[in-house]
Amino acid sequence: MTVFSGVIFTIGLGVLLIAVMKSLILEQVLTGGIGSIILEQAPTEVGSANIVSSVLLAYRGLDTLGELTVLFVAATAIGLVLGQRSPDTKHDSEAGFILRSAADLLFPFMIMLGAYIILHGHITPGGGFQGGAILAAAFFIPILASPASPLNHKVSSLIEGLAGTAFILIGLFALVGKGYFLAPLFGTGDIGALFSAGSLPLLYLAVGLKVGSELAGLLARLQEV
Repeated sequence: MTVFSGVIFTIGLGVLLIAVMKSLILEQVLTGGIGSIILEQAPTEVGSANIVSSVLLAYRGLDTLGELTVLFVAATAIGLVLGQRSPDTKHDSEAGFILRSAADLLFPFMIMLGAYIILHGHITPGGGFQGGAILAAAFFIPILASPASPLNHKVSSLIEGLAGTAFILIGLFALVGKGYFLAPLFGTGDIGALFSAGSLPLLYLAVGLKVGSELAGLLARLQEV
């Protein structure tokens, strides 16, 4: 009976998708629809030289919020499954001198690179997700080199929570002030300048800190098992 119900559901879903696809004017959308409109209007509406950033943080900002939510739920679930490491559990032995020295040497450079990619995401390729991954790696590599010095999960959780709250608050302020979620605030500025694209750099900063703290905490949890 369960298999029969699954087959019926799959067939019904397929019929629904076919009906929806037939109602869409795909040729107009792909050749001269949404894409061309965004390319034409994004510079004046958002002020970002990187059009991809305009799409991620303005035109489809709710989707980006959903992606951050999925990452948060995944990190939380893994943390609950792995649990706390027992105080009696022995740490892995430290790496050799070369790896430990290289980890210490690379740390400030990776922090600067991650911050640069986050803060310049609205004018060059990059942004919060890419920069956040680099920040996470910057904190995780020293843990691999010296397992006895674990990540402070309380601090990373605090940063993650504050960054997520800031992202949502900026979106709500835009909703109240301009009528839609994550509408650019503070004007557009001069396209290509560091201080341009209104609130987009602040959003990327929030995304970068949230992604970096979540990934760093997740990797640290896996290493502690």
